[in-house]
Amino acid sequence: MRKQMVNPLLPTYEYIPDCEPQVFGDRLYLYGSHDRFGGGKYCMNDYVCWSAPLSDLSDWYFHGVIYTKGQDPDNSDGREELWAPCVVRGMDDRYYMYYCLGHWYPKISVAVCDTPDGRYEFLGHVRYADGVELGQKEGDKIPFDPAVLIDDGRIFVYSGCAPTPILLRPEIDIRKDSQCIELEQDMLTVKGEPRKFLPTMADSEGTGFEGHEFFEASAIRKYMGRYYCTYSSVKLHELCWAVSDQPDAGFTYGGVLVSNGDIFPETHTNMAFDSKPDRNVKYYIGNNHGNLIRIGGEYYIFYHRHTNHCMFCRQTCVERVVMTEDGRFLQARMTSYGLNGMPLAGKGTYEAAIACNLYEREGASFSNRADVPVITQEGEDRECLPGQFIQGIRNGVTAGYRSFVFQNAGGITLTARGDGRGVFLVRDEEDGNVVAEIAMEPCTDWSDFSAPLSIDNGEHPLYLTFTGTGTVDLLNLTLL
Repeated sequence: MRKQMVNPLLPTYEYIPDCEPQVFGDRLYLYGSHDRFGGGKYCMNDYVCWSAPLSDLSDWYFHGVIYTKGQDPDNSDGREELWAPCVVRGMDDRYYMYYCLGHWYPKISVAVCDTPDGRYEFLGHVRYADGVELGQKEGDKIPFDPAVLIDDGRIFVYSGCAPTPILLRPEIDIRKDSQCIELEQDMLTVKGEPRKFLPTMADSEGTGFEGHEFFEASAIRKYMGRYYCTYSSVKLHELCWAVSDQPDAGFTYGGVLVSNGDIFPETHTNMAFDSKPDRNVKYYIGNNHGNLIRIGGEYYIFYHRHTNHCMFCRQTCVERVVMTEDGRFLQARMTSYGLNGMPLAGKGTYEAAIACNLYEREGASFSNRADVPVITQEGEDRECLPGQFIQGIRNGVTAGYRSFVFQNAGGITLTARGDGRGVFLVRDEEDGNVVAEIAMEPCTDWSDFSAPLSIDNGEHPLYLTFTGTGTVDLLNLTLL
């Protein structure tokens, strides 16, 4: 039976960033990096795979580990992390996974499997015809975050990373750029020479990409005969799109697909690198990475959000994006319902961690600040005890949920704990009507606090703003 889907998409103990969705047969597969709760670096766990049948995208199945860090012969001790993979079905009907090791490791590795969800085995490194591995020749750019497209028998790999104002590293900046590489039929050998495909901050003037230049996270799709490239811009928090009639050149800037701070260009034009909160930032931001997928005629953008007061605990989220008749995508708002495709029922119990917005009175900033409210968990990595919750809500903090469909609403209950004393004001829009006032008292254990909910029938978000002293942790909200 189909269940409601929420953001984050997977169980809240799971941290899959750099989301790469693929449809193989009658199932949607999700690949990505694999962060560790409590980890001090990106991508510390082995690759795993999740999938769901296209007939019921609420029925997600965990296939387990598909590739370990130590399987790469250059990483037999498992010291380096496995960064953002891409899996494609080859023309021999086998499945090829392209990835890079962490710490700017200058190679693209390839593993192969007979099934999309099986145990992959190392195949080799992308290399030139003379056997020299890509990234090892003088003048080579650093291969990074590979994406693969097989198009009418041709095989293209997109990769690269480019400087940003907060990530300048003089020793490697000269090797940073975007690049597209065509491969021979063996899926490993470079055909021709690498080509630049998106402008960076070094050469964007007059291109239309200004302010949204390529940073990293190459991704590629072909829709209706055109090539859509998704990438993370120099703003880090946004995934942008570019389009071309050619697979390896001629891309023009399209716009923003999604921001993991729910930031829209018309309201926020700064680079968003400041540590101080910004009123237009609605969730604590960090890097972003994902890709488009078309399912049943609808388009979705997969991306990740940041949790746990750090850059290293990221979770899969997804939003539906609208394509206009002229082939343009409109920026999606962050929601709590994601792949569900429609607002959530205005009755039942929901984890507080499905909040799509979380910010202070002054707004939000980067996710690695230790003094801000945060979505977190208890226990060890991959444990669910009792699930994620919002920690450290204090005076002026807002948690937003978009959206629910209400029919004769009766009340709202918050499951909370902490030394906070005050009231949650519940609004039907960010600056909308107050539809409930929930009084809070200090409590050590999870306790329920309730109030009547006076809200019109129909679709509405809920924005919960705490006014009072101390701090509150929020586990669940129940709509009656």
